[in-house]
Amino acid sequence: MSTEDFTVTPWSVEGDIDYDKLIQKFGTEKISEQVLSRVEKITGELHPMLKLGYFFSHRDFDKILTEYERGNKFYLYTGRGPSGSIHMGHLLPWIFTKYLQEKFDVNLIFQITDDEKFLYNDDRTLQDVSKYTTENICDIIAVGFDPKKTKILIDTKDIKRIYPISLEIAKRITFSTVKAVFGFQNSTNIGMVGFPPIQAAPCFLPSVIEGRPTPVLIPAAIDQDPYWRVTRDIAEKIGFPKPTQIHSKFLPGLGMQGKMSSSIPETAIFTTDTEEAIDKKISNTFTGGQPTVDLQRKLGANFNICPVFWYLRYFFDTEKESDERARKCRAGELLCGECKCNLKDATKPFIADFKKKREKAKNEIDKFMFD
Repeated sequence: MSTEDFTVTPWSVEGDIDYDKLIQKFGTEKISEQVLSRVEKITGELHPMLKLGYFFSHRDFDKILTEYERGNKFYLYTGRGPSGSIHMGHLLPWIFTKYLQEKFDVNLIFQITDDEKFLYNDDRTLQDVSKYTTENICDIIAVGFDPKKTKILIDTKDIKRIYPISLEIAKRITFSTVKAVFGFQNSTNIGMVGFPPIQAAPCFLPSVIEGRPTPVLIPAAIDQDPYWRVTRDIAEKIGFPKPTQIHSKFLPGLGMQGKMSSSIPETAIFTTDTEEAIDKKISNTFTGGQPTVDLQRKLGANFNICPVFWYLRYFFDTEKESDERARKCRAGELLCGECKCNLKDATKPFIADFKKKREKAKNEIDKFMFD
């Protein structure tokens, strides 16, 4: 979806995103206070990413809660396209997915779309993608998913599991539909045109595994919604429940606009970054501050456009601390340099600890693979 001010597609997110407008354009539903209350009642606590509105939109999340309350468990399904190293923006939806797995006590299928990342970039080799696949899997495992309830599905290696399902999907989706939804052109290679059914197939794999219709909940950033929108249209035609989704916003990049991106390394903090690199990136981060200290003391700053504020809010500050930070920022009682120091002090030990988990994960990969 593209507007005059911003663009959101499965492959590109640019500009100053209006999430209310995005909900209208994509035809999703804003997560209501009623839905939040139901989640809190079931889980015993409301995850900060829900409380703070990082996960903000959904398709039928309320219905899957109803099924769960009736004793019908769902599967979680999410994924990763291995096009580069993992950064902090990737971790947020995965951390939330871990919360869902633990609180609802459900299984998770994690799809690695190595085929799509090979097809999308003309200069990328299968060897390049394979290298990132292994590296990214270590990051996924390091988040802490339960190996007894988590299976990682690699498209090129596990295609036999999903190809029969993808055929059923492909037979019912026309080229005109995917052209309209994904913006495919005459110059688009046919591999990309044929990829959407592959990404859709894990929505129905749990039903095949369990031998009965099994609901699926997909926690993911909203840029991936077009895949599920198409899938939902044909799900019941082939005897499966419509996949449900819960959508996250994007962790802003360290530049002026857009999400954090692996393709622009200076805008992202990676799980493999050194302390020196973290220091440098945060020091150079764009903020919502004024040109001078005097002006900031007088006019205050704009935390809404400041990546430093949002990193601290989503990763490290409590809600109370974050609200107080916002108040001080707006009132001119807080300088950008102070917030940058706070972010450095929190990020460096976080990444150091994650690196240790990542190293340990290298010896645990087999536990997460399909047999």
